[in-house]
Amino acid sequence: MGRALGQRFYLSLPMDLRDQARKAIERSDEIEHRLQSPEALSDMAKVAELSKQHKGLQELVVKSRDFLGLLQEVEDWRKAAQDGSDAELQLLAQAEVKRIEEELPGREQELKFLLVPKDPADERGAILEIRAGTGGDEASLFAGDLYRMYQYYALARKWNIHVVDSNEGTVGGYKEIVAEITGESVYGTLKYESGVHRVQRVPDTEAQGRVHTSAATVVVMPIADEMDDIQIKDEEIRVDTFRAGGAGGQHINKTDSAVRITHIPTGIVVACQDERSQHKNRAKAMNVLRSKLLDARLAEQEAKEAASRKAQVGTGDRSAKIRTYNFPQGRVTDHRIGLTLYKLDAVMNGDLKELLDALGMEASAEKLRALERQA
Repeated sequence: MGRALGQRFYLSLPMDLRDQARKAIERSDEIEHRLQSPEALSDMAKVAELSKQHKGLQELVVKSRDFLGLLQEVEDWRKAAQDGSDAELQLLAQAEVKRIEEELPGREQELKFLLVPKDPADERGAILEIRAGTGGDEASLFAGDLYRMYQYYALARKWNIHVVDSNEGTVGGYKEIVAEITGESVYGTLKYESGVHRVQRVPDTEAQGRVHTSAATVVVMPIADEMDDIQIKDEEIRVDTFRAGGAGGQHINKTDSAVRITHIPTGIVVACQDERSQHKNRAKAMNVLRSKLLDARLAEQEAKEAASRKAQVGTGDRSAKIRTYNFPQGRVTDHRIGLTLYKLDAVMNGDLKELLDALGMEASAEKLRALERQA
C-alpha cells in the first residue's frame, strides 16, 4: 500500500493555479459541511478525521483566498486604468496595477509550495535511531550529544520522547540508542535528519589539544501502522529474551524481560528493554520492526524519486555525510543545502528550527521544480 495513510487533498501543479486555489477552497467548504452533518456527528472517529483534514487545509485556503482576491483586484484596477474619463483615477489605477503585478510572483510561489504533494507519513510519529560511527569513544559521546539535541527539540515542541533501547558507550554517550517520538508532524519535521553527522572537536582525553573527527549515523523512520500492510509471519522472526541492563532498578535486572527480535528474511534486528514486562517489550520491538520494514520500502522509493529530480535533500541515502558540527569554530554546516550557522551551542541545545525549516523549504523546492518540468 506504499505511503497511503488515508485520503488527503493534494493538487498537481500542471493545473491552472487559480483553478487549484478554487478547488482547495471548495474542498475545505465541503469538509466543513460534512462536519455539520448528522452522519458525521454520530461518528466521533469520522469527526476527528474530517477535523484533521480541515485543519490541514487552512493555511492553503487562506493563501488561496488571498491569491484569488489579488487576481480580482488587479483585474479591477486594469479596467480602471483603461478608463480615460478621470486622469487622477487612471494614474492611481496604473500605480496599483504595477504594485500588485510586483506582488503576485511571490504570492504564486507561496501558493505553489503549499500545493506541492506532501508525504502522508509526515503527520506520524517517528522512530529515531542514532549509532556511533568512526571515532571510538568520542563517537559514542557525540551520539549521546545528538540524542540530547533531539530530546531538547522534542520537549520544546511538546512531543513525547522515550528510549526504546540503548547500548551505552564505555566512557559515556551511546554506541546505539533507539527512541520513539510521538506528537504532531514528528516524521515530517525530522525526516531529513537521516544521514551521517560529523563532529570536529578536541576530545577531553586529548592531551595535545588536537581536533579529532568522529561521526554518528542518524535514521528517522515513520512509525508504522495497520494502514501500511506490513505483514510479518511468525516463521519469519526469531525472538530472544535477555536480562535488561541500565536504568530501572534491581527488578529490571532480575528477569529476562528484554526482547530481541530478528527478522530472518532481511536480517534486521531490533530490541526493547524499556518496559519491565516482557510482553510489552515484545510489542514495542514489533512496532520498531514494522517501522524499519516500512522505512526500507520508503527509502527505496525516495531514492528512485530523488534520482529522477536530482535531489540534494531526501535522497534516501543514509550513508551520505549531511552535516558537520565544528566546535572550535562554533559552527554547524549542512552540506546538502550549503547552510552554515554560527550558533553551535544553541543547536546542540535543541535550537533546530532554522536548520529544519531550510531543509523543508529546499525539499519542497526540489519537488516543485520536478512538477514544473512535467507541466
